[in-house]
Order: sequence, then C-alpha cells, then structure tokens
Amino acid sequence: MKNPRNLFYLNIVNKRIPNRDASILICGGGAVDRETFLDLGYSNVTISNLDTRVTDDDFAPYKWDYQDAQNLSYENNSFDYVVIHAAIHHAAMPHKVLLEMYRVSRLGFLAFESRDSLLMKLVTKLNLNQEYEHAAVFYNGCSYGGVNNTEIPNYVYRWTEREIEKTIQSYDPICKHTYLYDYATAYPCTPQLELKNGLKVLVLSLLKPFYIIFSRVFYKQQNQFAFFVKKASNESELFPWLYSDRETNCIKFNKEWANKKYRL
Repeated sequence: MKNPRNLFYLNIVNKRIPNRDASILICGGGAVDRETFLDLGYSNVTISNLDTRVTDDDFAPYKWDYQDAQNLSYENNSFDYVVIHAAIHHAAMPHKVLLEMYRVSRLGFLAFESRDSLLMKLVTKLNLNQEYEHAAVFYNGCSYGGVNNTEIPNYVYRWTEREIEKTIQSYDPICKHTYLYDYATAYPCTPQLELKNGLKVLVLSLLKPFYIIFSRVFYKQQNQFAFFVKKASNESELFPWLYSDRETNCIKFNKEWANKKYRL
C-alpha cells in the first residue's frame, strides 16, 4: 500500500495530466516518480535530477537526463508538461525552478510542495517538523540530499497560492494564467526518525485527532499541496491591452485599447 504522500502524488498526476502519451519532463526525479508514472501507464517520460550516481538503467524504461532544474538545457516548450515532486525546496533558487518549468513546458507544469500555512508555521516553530532538511542528508550517506543535492542541509521552502501566481504573472504577464490547487494530509513523521524523540512523538500522537478535524474544517491548512499552472493556448486569452501582431509574430501593446482608457 502506498503511503499518503505517494498516493496523493499518483492521484493528482492522474487528475491533472490525463493524456498518457504526453511528453513529460520530471525534475528532481527519483524512484517514487518512476513508480508513479509506470503505475499510471505514461509512455513518454524523461526523468532528470542532479545525482551523479544515477545511470540510465535506474529509470528504465524511461529516459534519464542530468539536469539542474534551476537552469534546464532544453528549448522553450520542449515538453507538453513538466512535473516536480517534493524537490523545489532542495534548490538554492526555488523561484527559478518554477520559471524554468514554465519555460520548457508547452501546456503547463505540475508541482508538489509543502504549503506555507499558519498551521505549518506553528508546527515548525514547535520543532515538530524540520526547518532545515538534515534528515535527507543523513540518510544519503551524509554526502547528498541537501541544497542542490550537496551535503549542506537545505531550508525547506514552503509556498502560498499568491506567491506562485505573482511569480508566474511577473515572468509572463500576457494573460491571466490558470492556477489549479489541490490539498491533502500526510501527518508529520520526521520526529519518529530522531533519537530522544519520545516527547515529540507523544505530542504528535495526542494532537493528531485535533489536526484531522481542524484540517477538514480549514481545508488549506493541510500539509500536502499541489499546484498546476496551465499556460495560455490562444490569442483570445491575452489581456485586452495586448494583441498579436501577425506580421511580426510578436505580442504588442494595444494602443487602441489605451486610447479608450486614458486621456492625452
């Protein structure tokens, strides 16, 4: 049986990318990504990451490519979709990852990260969850798994809906892009890995019933968060102050629209 995080990943990929033949790039990918896309029957998948220990055979039948998600080597619109699961927070420039995923995708991108909710801030403040991901480094031989896959534990960057939208709208301000969000719960488990963890584990077990009720009432306070950004597909989606110039094949400012709005 899949754990709640992996099950959420599988269900949302299935929901947001129904075309099993779509070309898909996975950034920061690993064994969970391979298993998820195989289970769902996707055929045209490239898995990429910064791990020099990986070979092509590790992700067969899918392709593998050594890529930095902050600086992808692909041309614009190279893949139908780009997907990343629990890896943006390992990047030194998390916003750059979003923009690179947007740039190389033709239809849109799908990301899974933690939401910067009030509840998550409280849990982190009480040291019931990691602020810096040292466990990942420890369980990768103290050599990998940190920021940019180094041995330096990364800060766990968490997101809000507004921050995602501001980032994309600033990068490509031609229209109001489509943003779709999903939420779910996977109860914190990192304290169970720690030595001298008795008090933390006890506190979490006592709080769990209250958390479940709270997260059902306040849906967005859950600790699993997925966001899908759909790119504009036609000229009709442009803001009214823009138009597509067919002669130059460029998007330009619509002077006629401005003349009706502003006085000279």
